[in-house]
Amino acid sequence: MEKPILYIVIPCYNEQEVLPITAPMFLNKLKQLMSDGLISGDSRVMFVNDGSTDGTWDIISKLAAEDEHFIGISQSRNRGHQNALLAGLMEAKDRCDISISIDCDGQDDIDAMDKMIAEYLGGCEVVYGVRSSRETDSFFKRTTAQGFYKLLSAMGAEVVYNHADYRLVSSRVLRELASFKEVNLFLRGMVPLVGFKSTCVEYARCERLAGKSKYPLSKMLSLAADGITSLSVKPLRLITGFGVFVALLSFIGVIWAIISALCGDTVAGWASTTCIVCFVGGVQLICLGIIGEYIGKIYLETKGRPRYIISERTYDK
Repeated sequence: MEKPILYIVIPCYNEQEVLPITAPMFLNKLKQLMSDGLISGDSRVMFVNDGSTDGTWDIISKLAAEDEHFIGISQSRNRGHQNALLAGLMEAKDRCDISISIDCDGQDDIDAMDKMIAEYLGGCEVVYGVRSSRETDSFFKRTTAQGFYKLLSAMGAEVVYNHADYRLVSSRVLRELASFKEVNLFLRGMVPLVGFKSTCVEYARCERLAGKSKYPLSKMLSLAADGITSLSVKPLRLITGFGVFVALLSFIGVIWAIISALCGDTVAGWASTTCIVCFVGGVQLICLGIIGEYIGKIYLETKGRPRYIISERTYDK
């Protein structure tokens, strides 16, 4: 069997502090996989600069000049992690047999790549990297992360529990993924929709080697909202169900009010009236907000804007 060409795709945004540390790690892993006879000598480490404002692209360009196994592309501006990752995968799909996406912060165990490739050689087209535990996380981080996955599942988004964007994907799957044209990207949910034989590989995640996390709580919440609204209409159905429930209660309340008026038992009660008005008004605003989120997604999708624009490459296209 011919050795597969591997492209390790690594999105980077303002990573000048950690890149000099992790880049040699990725290169050593690539060369080790080559020496073990698992991958082709034409395999590469591809960095995707997501419009960084520091010296990230200069470092990538220097790495590419020093070693042919390093290549890089740069987006014309910052478009977000998911868009940067998609740009790298789409750039690599016609050049490789398999791709492995991984963050450049050194937290994901690169030795799990050996198991991923072994699973691919065993017939799997997609191999998800799944965290074996979250013992290194703080209580807050662990709780919010687990809640993130449970919320996505509860809202109908198909995701792999404790899996981020560390995964092996074959070029066959990438070509099918290219036919997904949505602008609102949530690759953790899109890849399972492609299908094909898949499996999981567990690994332990460590602390970031340098720099600061690019995924604070606000971005996690934004990512969760993107995942839910991009992959599921369940929130709209929940709104409908809740609306029916409130309407039923209101109907019962109207009947009660009429009976009370006929019996002469009515008394002036501004507090109860105010509470009902505030409650119904709050429910309406929440429902309008959720509907508005979906309308906003439709608005962006209908524009059909490009999901990424590559401004520079360290190689000839």
